[in-house]
Amino acid sequence: MNIEEKLKQLKELRERAFKGGGEERIKRQHSKGKLTARERIDYLLDEGSFMEIGMFVTHRNPDIKEKYLGDGVVAGFGTIDGRPVAVFAHDFTVIGGTISESNAKKIVQIMDTALRVGIPVIGLNDSGGARIQDGVGSLAGYAEIFLRNVMASGVIPQISAILGPSAGGAVYSPAITDFIFMRRGTSYMYITGPEVVKSVMHEEVSHEELGGADIHAERSGVAHFVYDSETEIYEGIRKLLSFIPSNNMEEPPLMETEDPEDREDEELNYIVPADPYQAYDMKEVIRRIVDNGEFFEVHENFAQNIIVGFARLGGFSVGIVAQQPLHLAGAIDINASIKAARFVRFCDAFNIPIITFEDVPGFLPGVDQEHGGIIRHGAKLLFAYAEATVPKITVVTRKSYGGAYCVLASKQIRADFNFAWPTAEFAVMGPEGAVKIIYRREIEKSENPQELIDKLTHAYREKFTNPYYVASLGYIDDVIEPSKTRPLLIKCLRLLRNKRQTLPPKKHDNIPL
Repeated sequence: MNIEEKLKQLKELRERAFKGGGEERIKRQHSKGKLTARERIDYLLDEGSFMEIGMFVTHRNPDIKEKYLGDGVVAGFGTIDGRPVAVFAHDFTVIGGTISESNAKKIVQIMDTALRVGIPVIGLNDSGGARIQDGVGSLAGYAEIFLRNVMASGVIPQISAILGPSAGGAVYSPAITDFIFMRRGTSYMYITGPEVVKSVMHEEVSHEELGGADIHAERSGVAHFVYDSETEIYEGIRKLLSFIPSNNMEEPPLMETEDPEDREDEELNYIVPADPYQAYDMKEVIRRIVDNGEFFEVHENFAQNIIVGFARLGGFSVGIVAQQPLHLAGAIDINASIKAARFVRFCDAFNIPIITFEDVPGFLPGVDQEHGGIIRHGAKLLFAYAEATVPKITVVTRKSYGGAYCVLASKQIRADFNFAWPTAEFAVMGPEGAVKIIYRREIEKSENPQELIDKLTHAYREKFTNPYYVASLGYIDDVIEPSKTRPLLIKCLRLLRNKRQTLPPKKHDNIPL
């Protein structure tokens, strides 16, 4: 065979690989409103940047007669906004995108390379799960992937997009990764499917009801982002990556902004209502302070009493944690604790400063919360904040009550700067509750108990809960005019840019899981 024939053979084989499971199955994929593996990669990566590995890999199972080049997984490297990434995509047109012993090795290879060179890994999941015909070989392939997920955790960012089915063992790799994107209507995740639920539990449930995108975004908290289309997911992944570094040894990307660093916003002076029981939108506070009002929220539909997400201040990438008075008055419950703790730990792992906007009446009371383990789950949030060594800045906008004061980056758990607005209140509990305990006997003897309670509550609030009393103890660094919050935070970030803080030598911590 001469060189021309060899080149022709190469071209033919590559064209065969590009066709995946064939034109008919590609049409079937498109008819479901889904892109093919290669189309997905093309949408996600910078144009012309993809470098594929393992295009000619095939399975070695004699029980499967048909062999397809690539064996149901497309894997390789490319760039997003010029930054290198590793990516793999299940090809559902080839044996349902199932994981085999052979194609698992391709995923393992790009993950190993990503760890060595320090770049993010992105998985585009659309798979029937383990290839049954491969038996334990497929399971071994999954286990190899799981191990890399764990080894890469906190070292390089890992992002999963669920674009079709993800069932059984297939859900564990995405669950270990840092962020999960799901698409409404076409993606679902569960350990056991509707058929198993029906046979074992005698319950009728659809794929969507059991493990659809909105279920995982709102109730389980498994999904961090949900979109209606695949292209929106790829834009979301690109935007997420713009806030985070490529590995744990790098700083987050610093971007120039035309939003003046010294910009003040007079509206912030009046955004907190005079009535301490009246709600307001903390997201509006965040948008008025950050660069260009742009806030990229994470877990938007889950545990809405707490807000987490990414933004920029003076071009610096920051992670924001804030209570939302519009939901449960901003009280911290089990789900909010888990949501915020994981976000804080991600930011700390990847050198992203944490800004906390605090308005919290405490941890949510109730039998369900106590029996559900609010002590253990709340401790996760405390643990996450206390161990974090990145710059931590706290702004108390209104309430800072009870154990939540301690947990949310207080001075005592190594926050770098703590500020309060004039509307801030600090106390072990709400002033009225405190008064009812401290002056219980006087109130019982009073001819007009409510009048006395109101009088004592006002006096207690003025004397003990106001921010100037707390500032006199050195527990906050300054009481600031709300309109000046943005320029002050940017000054702090510049000062803390070279912060260095370490933890005691240890194999690893033992967070209260």
